[in-house]
Amino acid sequence: MAETLLYHNPRCSKSRQALALLQEKGVEPAIVEYLKTPPSAAGLKSLLDRLGLKAADVLRRKEGAEAGLTPDMPEAALIAGIAAHPAALERPIFVHGGRAVVGRPPERVLDLL
Repeated sequence: MAETLLYHNPRCSKSRQALALLQEKGVEPAIVEYLKTPPSAAGLKSLLDRLGLKAADVLRRKEGAEAGLTPDMPEAALIAGIAAHPAALERPIFVHGGRAVVGRPPERVLDLL
């Protein structure tokens, strides 16, 4: 069975909305509170592969800047930086059926169902 999980920040309204949308559809994803349990650099690289995105595409600009991260950094350095500063990771990210999507807007999580 393919994993179904949500990289979630319970303090983020968009993340809460995405979770509520999934639950309304009867989907109960495993929750990864990525600020408490951040992905490793290798895990983040795997997640980016599923998303079909580059690290710059999932970089939260304000939080990234606060951590000294910029979108023009080399990919490996940016992945390592986001892994070290998980607040810089865009959220929510929904993983289902071997694919992933950034839930911005929250309704995008439904694209994988």
